[in-house]
Amino acid sequence: MAGEAGGDTVFGKIIRKEIPCEFIHEDDKCVAFKDMAPQAPVHFLVVPKKPISHLSKAEDSDAELLGHLMIIGKKCAAKLGLSNGYRLVLNEGRDGGQSVFHIHLHVLGGRQMEWPPG
Repeated sequence: MAGEAGGDTVFGKIIRKEIPCEFIHEDDKCVAFKDMAPQAPVHFLVVPKKPISHLSKAEDSDAELLGHLMIIGKKCAAKLGLSNGYRLVLNEGRDGGQSVFHIHLHVLGGRQMEWPPG
């Protein structure tokens, strides 16, 4: 990984603890924390420490890391009591709703999710 841990985004600053944040989870590969603008009663993000700007720019060698994000999302969802289910969302690019260009997994729950999502 080149450059600063987490890259030069708001998520990089959170990962480096330059912006205060209460982590739900932290390990050597990722962090999880509550979303600042929640869209559900429970809404948190799982963010890799490796700065990958878009899913479309992930490499085959990132497969284990991307799977790890989902496993951590599952574990944090259980920790936060989402026993009736939850939704995982990863936005790709501007048309996909991505606003921070450091991939991150949204985990939303605590209410019935609707389909289509929007």
